[in-house]
Amino acid sequence: MKQVNKGEAQAGHFYAVGVGPGDPDLLTLRAARLIASANVIITPQSNRSGESIALRAVSDFIDKQQIIVNQYPMTRENDKTRSRWKELAEQAEALCREGKAVVQITLGDPLIYATSSYLLEALSEMLDADRLHLVPGISAFQMVASHFGRPLTLQEDRLLIMSGADLEAVEEALEHCETLVLFKAASHFDDLYQLLERKELLAKACFVSAGGQGDHEKVVRDLSQWQPEDLGYMTTMIIHLGSRAWQEV
Repeated sequence: MKQVNKGEAQAGHFYAVGVGPGDPDLLTLRAARLIASANVIITPQSNRSGESIALRAVSDFIDKQQIIVNQYPMTRENDKTRSRWKELAEQAEALCREGKAVVQITLGDPLIYATSSYLLEALSEMLDADRLHLVPGISAFQMVASHFGRPLTLQEDRLLIMSGADLEAVEEALEHCETLVLFKAASHFDDLYQLLERKELLAKACFVSAGGQGDHEKVVRDLSQWQPEDLGYMTTMIIHLGSRAWQEV
């Protein structure tokens, strides 16, 4: 597996392409070029949604490509999940064997809480490494941070990125970093709110829900001022805990 060259998508090759958090303006030039030149676009779609946010983000570059919409497994049933990923990998492999240039688009970056990671793991046993390519994308936490204009790290500061699903792990993480980023925060929002309230950290927390998705976007700069409302699945929270003293060298 390697980084892609700067040309167009090649026949028989598979590309895992990050398309950013959903705003078309945050798509990289490399991603746009590969999507426009591909024969097949594979796109994820949530069971909760009737459309693919990733596909909508790249719609300006879709012309005659074959579009395959896949609903990916989101359960914690390991055997069932791996079986489904193997099936999807076999689908992508067959397209590559037919000489198609295949691009799988994924929100954010292909290696940060992305469906692409599972697919690439399965494909690595089916295709030669020089036919598998990664194209980085802007991750949700970078987009969220840009709304607030506050550095994520300075000097020796520690940045920790994790899911917000495990409340005990989140509580422990608060003691071991200066900036904590929580993905998938909406599903456990009430519990996270109570934890941060107990720790007197509400005013240090901010979040964006449905970032880059027009009227659906919600931006909260200070969680202590938040008025409860429904949040989308794609909600990312940042907690700024402070800065470390500079170390003498």
